Amino acid sequence: MRRVLTAVLALSLFACSEDAPAPAEAEKPATASAEKATPDKPDAGKTAPEKAKAEGPPPPTPLPEGANPALTNPELAKETAPASYKCTLDTSKGPIVVQVTREWAPNGADRFYNLCRIGYFDNAKFFRNIKGFMVQFGMSAYPAATAVWQESTIEDDPVVKSNKPLYVTFAKTNAPNSRSTQIFINHGDNANLDSMGFAPFGQVVEGGDVVGALFTGYGEGAPSGRGPNQAILAKFGDVYLSEAFPMLDKINKTTVSE
Repeated sequence: MRRVLTAVLALSLFACSEDAPAPAEAEKPATASAEKATPDKPDAGKTAPEKAKAEGPPPPTPLPEGANPALTNPELAKETAPASYKCTLDTSKGPIVVQVTREWAPNGADRFYNLCRIGYFDNAKFFRNIKGFMVQFGMSAYPAATAVWQESTIEDDPVVKSNKPLYVTFAKTNAPNSRSTQIFINHGDNANLDSMGFAPFGQVVEGGDVVGALFTGYGEGAPSGRGPNQAILAKFGDVYLSEAFPMLDKINKTTVSE
C-alpha cells in the first residue's frame, strides 16, 4: 500500500492538474535528499511531491461487488415516499433516526427515501461539520455513484418548516431546482436559511447527542477552510477522505422503516 503522505500528495497534485482546487492543507514536501539518483534507485533525490506525481494518484474507490443498480441509475429509484417514515443512519458514533414528514417537503422527502432505500449513503462520511451551524453529508463513497446522482436534481419545495436545531434539509446552490443528494442537519437555529429556499423535510428524533458528537476538527471545507475539497471527493471518493481526513465519522448503513 502507498504511504498516507504519498497518497495525499498524489491526490493534491492530480487535482491541480485537472484544474480542480487543491486540498486546503496539503502535506509539505519533504526536504530534497543529497543522494543522487542511480539505476538501482531511480527515485533517489526526488522530493515527496515528485515521487507522488510519478507514482500517480490512487484509483477512485470502486463500487462494492453486488451494489444496487440504482447507485448508478437514478431512474431506478423514483418511488413515492410514505406520508411518514423513518431513516436510521447507523453511524460510527451511534444511530441517528430521522423522522420524515412528506407534507413538509414532498420532493425532498421522496428523494431522501429513495437514497436511504438503495444504500446511497452507506460508507459515506460526514464531510463538513461546523460547530453551531450544521453537519453535512450526502456525497457517495463511490465516485461512480456521485457522478450520476449529482446531475439528477429535484424541483424545489416551498419552505414550510423552519431550519431549527436537528431539522434535516437538502443542500442547494443559488440556482433553482439544484438539490440532488447533499443533506445537512442543523446544529443551531438557522432560520436565516428559510428565506434562501432551504426546505426541511424531517427532523432527528433519536440520536441528537450522536449528531453533537460527530467530529468537527476539520471545520469548513476547502478552499475556504482546511476540510475536504468537494471536487476531489467527487473524483476519488472515500480513498481521499480515508487518507487525508481519517478522523471523519461515517454512515455505515441506512435502514428505512414506517
